[in-house]
Amino acid sequence: MARVYSGNNMLTTRQLARLLNVHINTVRRWNNMGILKAYRIGPRGDRRFSREDVIRFLAEQESQNQQEDLIKTPLHEKIVAGNRRGL
Repeated sequence: MARVYSGNNMLTTRQLARLLNVHINTVRRWNNMGILKAYRIGPRGDRRFSREDVIRFLAEQESQNQQEDLIKTPLHEKIVAGNRRGL
């Protein structure tokens, strides 16, 4: 069964861009790439983003950041720094 969202549970592209502190085109690009799910409404096909989907997106990003932080050890940072100096 399809979900029915009220206006309060949906964000416009501009609102989401402000919330995430990114450019509006970044939000559009993430949607085009399938990173963020959007619902198209009206004859122009305006995008709307569910608050639930945005929360899920942010949780996934946080999880990825934590995994990346685990990989970055002091030894890893020294190796990266050495590569930058041509060692």
